[in-house]
Amino acid sequence: MRRLWLIFAQAVTISVAVLFVVSTLKPEWAGRAPAMPPAATIIEAPVPAASAATGTYAEAARRALPAVVHIYTRQTAKTPNHPLMNDPLFRRFFGTPERNGLGSGVIVSPQGFVLTNNHVIDGADEIEVVLNNGRKFDVRLVGRDPDTDLAVLKLDVDAALPAIAFAPIDSLAVGDVVLAIGNPFGIGQTVTMGIASALGRHQLGMNAFENYIQTDAAINRGNSGGALVDSAGRLVGINTLIYSTSSGEGALGIGFAIPVSIARHVLEQIIANGEVVRGWIGVETREITPEAAASFDLPANGGILIYSVLNDSPASRGGIAPGDILLAIDGQSVQAPDRLLDLIAALPPGRTVAFRLLRARKEIELQIAVGRRPTPAARR
Repeated sequence: MRRLWLIFAQAVTISVAVLFVVSTLKPEWAGRAPAMPPAATIIEAPVPAASAATGTYAEAARRALPAVVHIYTRQTAKTPNHPLMNDPLFRRFFGTPERNGLGSGVIVSPQGFVLTNNHVIDGADEIEVVLNNGRKFDVRLVGRDPDTDLAVLKLDVDAALPAIAFAPIDSLAVGDVVLAIGNPFGIGQTVTMGIASALGRHQLGMNAFENYIQTDAAINRGNSGGALVDSAGRLVGINTLIYSTSSGEGALGIGFAIPVSIARHVLEQIIANGEVVRGWIGVETREITPEAAASFDLPANGGILIYSVLNDSPASRGGIAPGDILLAIDGQSVQAPDRLLDLIAALPPGRTVAFRLLRARKEIELQIAVGRRPTPAARR
């Protein structure tokens, strides 16, 4: 009897254990629905808002891309004259030595004016402009400005072209997102992104007038003359050059663009006059450093040193001499050589302007008739 009772107790214990396991892990086997937590304890994952696309610059690129063009140039290589080159049969089989170039440009008006770098088209015998959609155009060189490395082309159009919008002058700030658009290495239209790393870069020794935007947006060969645009797709600069070393270190994230303020001024002058007219007086200057001021007993609180004066220049005819310290032009103080260059360049040739100088520790004022800045010789 005791043995039967023990077997019964074990059977009941096993049955209860099986029922507990089944009801916990497989409640549907026992005909029961699984228990749900209270509604208040269910936390749903947040649904992304419709503005999840924030951070994309597709709209800016869409606005600017149609206005950026490819520029292909061809130049007959300058080789020593060889008698065989005069033989038509020889030229037929061996051709004429040529150099091909590529770059980019920006359509700045529906009438077909294109802004690009002077070095893209400099010396070219043939220039071809191709739109992003593959359409090709005959091109006329309207004018160029080697002092800023800008040039203006005119396309032969029969209908309005998509033109880029200009950003307001001085609207760009350090840290703003910018897009560089061009045709790097001829692979096709490309958009790269970065920020405006610095403004007002100068003294790079590339051009007479320098006031570059520095950016880390990738700029490579073929990007020259292309557009640097802001996050709204408006033109803020013309991509011009990159910083590189001879060690083959690759991209260093330092590119430069000509700001829209300079580009627009040059564009308007070239369209109106075929060239850019600037003032000039014919002096070379040096900044007065604290060391120079101490060595030569010069004032260190302003002005620049007149280092040399060209013969028969407006400066020499007006009485400016080497060793003078220029303090102000037409009432505007001068603190640096590049400031002097900009002030004089902005003056119309023929205008007489007051120059305030320090000579032998005495202030003097001379009236200088501003001349016209000589145009740099073409390299062709």
